[in-house]
Amino acid sequence: MSILCGIPLVECVYCLACARWAWKRCLHTAGHDSETWGFATSEEFEPIPRLCRYILSVYEDDLHQPLWAPPCGYGINPDWLIHKKTYRDTSGRAPPYMLYLDHGHADIVLAFRGLNLAKESDYAVLLDNRLGKRKFDGGYVHNGLLKAAGWVLDAECEVLRELVEKHPNYTLTFVGHSLGSGVAAMLSMVVVQNSDRLGNIERKRVRCYAIAPARCMSLNLAVRYADVINSVVLQDDFLPRTATPLEDIFKSLFCLPCLLCLRCMRDTCIPEEKMIRDPRRLYAPGRLYHIVERKPFRMGRFPPVVRTAVPVDGRFEHIVLSCNATSDHAIIWIEKEAQRAFDLMLEKDHTMEIPAKQKMERQETLTRHNHEYKAALQRAVTLDVPHAYTPPSQYGTFDEEGDESSKRSQGEPSFDSTNRSTVDESWDELIERHFDKDDEHGSMVLKKE
Repeated sequence: MSILCGIPLVECVYCLACARWAWKRCLHTAGHDSETWGFATSEEFEPIPRLCRYILSVYEDDLHQPLWAPPCGYGINPDWLIHKKTYRDTSGRAPPYMLYLDHGHADIVLAFRGLNLAKESDYAVLLDNRLGKRKFDGGYVHNGLLKAAGWVLDAECEVLRELVEKHPNYTLTFVGHSLGSGVAAMLSMVVVQNSDRLGNIERKRVRCYAIAPARCMSLNLAVRYADVINSVVLQDDFLPRTATPLEDIFKSLFCLPCLLCLRCMRDTCIPEEKMIRDPRRLYAPGRLYHIVERKPFRMGRFPPVVRTAVPVDGRFEHIVLSCNATSDHAIIWIEKEAQRAFDLMLEKDHTMEIPAKQKMERQETLTRHNHEYKAALQRAVTLDVPHAYTPPSQYGTFDEEGDESSKRSQGEPSFDSTNRSTVDESWDELIERHFDKDDEHGSMVLKKE
């Protein structure tokens, strides 16, 4: 009895708990995040390597003599470039971007570059936010990224409308990396909510690909816009996994590993149910594509596989303690591994030699995505995710909090749609209304084919 009294039980329990946490953290790998997801097909993954090269083209000074030369046949045609905007053109209100008319793939592409560590204006966009500051379409978004997207839409509205009306069979694609991914995701939502500004463009023609995405929107928005927005994550990339606000990440950029470890410890102690029910918590947007190329306790890179889903719980909630957490964020690595994964897909299913099979797989992919999308919405309902929703108005609001009424009186244009309607719509009604329309549209497409 005296021996037992001499043992510090509280300290022992504490040490055991810490050891268990450390063991679980060290064993958690990127593959665990997507191990239950389905595999992506070559048809749905095909645009991603190409769009990564478009982002890299934004960094070039002369597209006729690029410093970064893509493989033969994979480069862009400088004659199809509409224009490029630099920091001088944007006055620091948005990252540089280019507008490209891709006739080869019937696509109108607006591509944004990633964060420039030497530009204060990029930090200004990131720091213009606080948790829960900006509401949009029944959820929360990053304020600085939304304002940057609004500025781009105002600047390019006339050109985009002209291109959309001139090429009615072309899709409109927004793509960006890192900081640019957040602007692209915000811009796609603003365009969907204000389609009349671009000649009443249909929702199915708008696409967004967020490469190495920032967590920029609340869970209900991330799920609801999964039919428009696609996020691409390479293995251990830290940015889509940490819920640390972007402004805090880049304030602590030079001690980022310490910040990630501390945040990892903190998030481990928070129940996932509490995370999901926090309406202000931001997430990586839309449908997720996870490129997995490394295995636990094994050295080197393996043939990459791509898994995809529209998850609700377990949506990249845990930081991976890996030496590749920052290198996997580089756009050059993402482009290289995405192209490698796509080549392996083509080699496996031979879609290039069997067009009939390609068409059949496309229909199966669309059906599977529709079912996953509907299941994600229903899962959000069962988990009691905050889902206040109001039907979009014609223009909505896009003003600073507290200044909305004064700016309306001045006749300024606005884009958000959260405060114009007083009629609330539940998620159940939203699901039924949305998917009834989708089912009708799908049957019409099949009849035409």
